[in-house]
Amino acid sequence: MVSRNIYLQLVFRVILMTLTIIISTYFFFNDHYVAGGIGAIIMIFQTGALIEYVNQTNRKIAYFFDAIKNEDFTLRFPEKLSVKSLEELNHSLNMLNSMIQDIHLKKQAQEQYYQEILRQADIGIFTINPKGHILYANPTVQELLNYRPLNHVKQLNQVDKDLYALFADLQPFGNTIFKLGNERGKKELSLKCTPIVIEGQQLLLVVVHDIHKELDEKETDSWVKLIRVLTHEIMNTITPITSISESILNYFKKGTNPDIPTHFSEQQIKNTTKGLEVIKEQGSDLMSFVQSYRNFLSIPEPDRELVPANALLEKITLLLNEQKEHSGITIKTQIEPIGLELYIDQKQLTQVLLNLGKNAKQSLEGIDDGYIHFTAGINAVNKKYIQVTDNGAGIPENLIDEIFVPFFTTKNTGTGIGLSLSKQIMRLHGGSINVSSGEKTVFTLTFD
Repeated sequence: MVSRNIYLQLVFRVILMTLTIIISTYFFFNDHYVAGGIGAIIMIFQTGALIEYVNQTNRKIAYFFDAIKNEDFTLRFPEKLSVKSLEELNHSLNMLNSMIQDIHLKKQAQEQYYQEILRQADIGIFTINPKGHILYANPTVQELLNYRPLNHVKQLNQVDKDLYALFADLQPFGNTIFKLGNERGKKELSLKCTPIVIEGQQLLLVVVHDIHKELDEKETDSWVKLIRVLTHEIMNTITPITSISESILNYFKKGTNPDIPTHFSEQQIKNTTKGLEVIKEQGSDLMSFVQSYRNFLSIPEPDRELVPANALLEKITLLLNEQKEHSGITIKTQIEPIGLELYIDQKQLTQVLLNLGKNAKQSLEGIDDGYIHFTAGINAVNKKYIQVTDNGAGIPENLIDEIFVPFFTTKNTGTGIGLSLSKQIMRLHGGSINVSSGEKTVFTLTFD
């Protein structure tokens, strides 16, 4: 509507000027010089009025954009004018100004919200421009580096020379672990530098995370779990030994004084014999438990070689099928690509996969159409993997975080060393082992 009214105004003024020129010319050619002169003067005034009209509109629009550029939203144009087109133009500019002001306020509120999130974040974040200037650094990164304010990457040289060397060439780098020592102690920092583009400017986004505290907490938690399991196992073994030893000792002791029995009843002889047998069995179990602990701590470094995944899984399938129990279980293998090879210690990985297969068989007791699937392949991040899947009873949700703790077991037999030993073997291979359990239980071995 505004542009239409301005357009009509311009057309009207141009037509009026054209008519004035035609009439003035007519008077001049018919020797009416006075009338022609008056027409020329009128045309000059019309031209000036047209220029003023255009300039007035242009000045308002120029003032408007200058105010927007300077984030000055106080500019207001009068909306009660004699000229309808200018009144509508002023009204439209005021509306547009209010809309831009609302957007600006919302953007500021959003920016403050994100800045507050960054300030409260447990990870350190800062950005570097191509000249090495640090445009933003949240309080966490300044606390981690014990240096504030951070304005330029060269300041990292005062924190640690090796740390500065990581950023000296202002090039991005992947996840790096850096050990930083200062008067506040030692910190183990995870650093990652990623390129980003904001408003056409190339920047480096740096994320810093203190993993030392997190590792300490996990290590302490692991020790607590291990000690709890060890205490439980040892107490279960020693308690009957103590009880039986006390019962047998009473045969040879009256109160606090030793007593030489002159006669043993048949029942006492049986009780003594049975008690000594139990003590022997419990002692053997305790020795076996300690030996398992020794085996867990003395796993040799893997003797790695390229092993075809097909040959490895065929061997595991053969060993599991030879076991008489649970013979109704279907065992399948799937490998993609067919010629997949794994750089592993074959004996150690056979031990891991055989242990997972035996656990899967035990979980399938009493289940019809039970199956165990071994799958080998390459995942989305180009890492080789083996998955062991079964449709057994599954792992209770409250126990899934405990199954890799050494000596933790829910079975009546076994030492509970199998899964923790498997995890240790995968760690020595530079890989990992993970589990998920629901309708199916899936153990995934991932190799780096």
